[in-house]
Amino acid sequence: MVRRTGSADLPLHGGKVPKWLADRMTRLGAVITQAIVFHYGRDEYLRRLAHPFWFQSFGAVMGMDWHSSGITTSVIGALKRGLAPLAGEIGIHVCGGRGKHSRQTPQELTSIGERVGFDGDALARASRLVAKVDSAAVQDGFDLYLHGFIVTDEGQWVVVQQGMNGTSRQARRYHWQSEGLKSFVDAPHAAIEGEQQGDIINLTDQRASPSRLGQLDLLMSLSPDRIAREASSLIAASVAPRSRARSAQPLLPHLSMPAHHDVRPSDVLVRRLHATLAAAAERGADDYSELLLMPGVGARTIEALAMVSEVVHGAPYRFADPARFSFAHGGKDRHPFPVPVKVYDQTINVLKSAIRNAKLGQGEELAALKRLDEQARRLERHVSGPPLADLFQRERENSPLYGGRSVFGWEASLQERCPSGLDVEKNTQGAPRGHQKHPQLRRAR
Repeated sequence: MVRRTGSADLPLHGGKVPKWLADRMTRLGAVITQAIVFHYGRDEYLRRLAHPFWFQSFGAVMGMDWHSSGITTSVIGALKRGLAPLAGEIGIHVCGGRGKHSRQTPQELTSIGERVGFDGDALARASRLVAKVDSAAVQDGFDLYLHGFIVTDEGQWVVVQQGMNGTSRQARRYHWQSEGLKSFVDAPHAAIEGEQQGDIINLTDQRASPSRLGQLDLLMSLSPDRIAREASSLIAASVAPRSRARSAQPLLPHLSMPAHHDVRPSDVLVRRLHATLAAAAERGADDYSELLLMPGVGARTIEALAMVSEVVHGAPYRFADPARFSFAHGGKDRHPFPVPVKVYDQTINVLKSAIRNAKLGQGEELAALKRLDEQARRLERHVSGPPLADLFQRERENSPLYGGRSVFGWEASLQERCPSGLDVEKNTQGAPRGHQKHPQLRRAR
């Protein structure tokens, strides 16, 4: 059966992803994809993309604004750029995108089909039907502006597309999955993201089958008198009390992404964050020596890798709080803190090395990353830690050490921000002495 995996509200968020972050998102998205395919295969990767909670967490771990609709555009764009050179190796192709790129999807599918052997024309038709359903059969007030089609060499696919409601300043993301798909017009979605905002015309709902048949019958009759009678009955029904009978179709899990940009304790399952940090800090020397021995890798990089590892290995229920994954690499708008570029680059380097060595039969580094996720889950029930605000403050204070950067520029050091009145004498490693109370953080440089 087609899986329905949930829904969410996505506030519209302006601005542009800077090139320095877009380039890193391209590399990180590609290497995370490689890790998932290596461990679990292409079909499982498609299942992840069809899961709206995981998709939002995926974008957050890449340094995008954790709550915004911009994650959809940025992730699809990063995957299209990053996976194109790897398509022959991993057998995954990303088509479409935003605006004019979405309209090129059928041609892209036809061209790829000619190269790899699947029926590109059939998939091009599927692409058009998916777009038609979410723009015409589902009339929920959101106008489609993005269509991403991800397909494997076997012809299995996922569609992620997004619509905009300019009046409410909201976006809605729709997830489709070919696995188990039997009909384009009878409950085909893997998920639809967006909160209820009044009555929605959804002719793809299973309960709308009589309506679809009735519409065809009505239009085929072309009888003005009959159409008038039907319209009169609809008007009468609209003023009658609505039935409160319980729907036979269960409600989907709903993820509501708030309008506020800052990350608050209510947005994060803090015990899971504490477990991740504890897994990185308490057992690093014993269990992750393969990672720690890599040049430039320290405790802060291990923390980021632990969160990336959960994106690779975590079960679906663990992605209910996408904001938590912003702790890995911050956010481009400084929420919850500036992007630690040095840590980000080391994360990419470690993952690339792990994938490269695994292909050569040396899987120790990939295995160590998986242990990070396993250790975090074991510690979750027992570990505690400082309040979320303290963790974020720690990151902001140390941001200059990690090459902190945002759309506002590079983060200034304490000495640059406060040239007088503070003791910010540098130590031999170039870190302000005030940061030595967090020695594990200095090791991430």
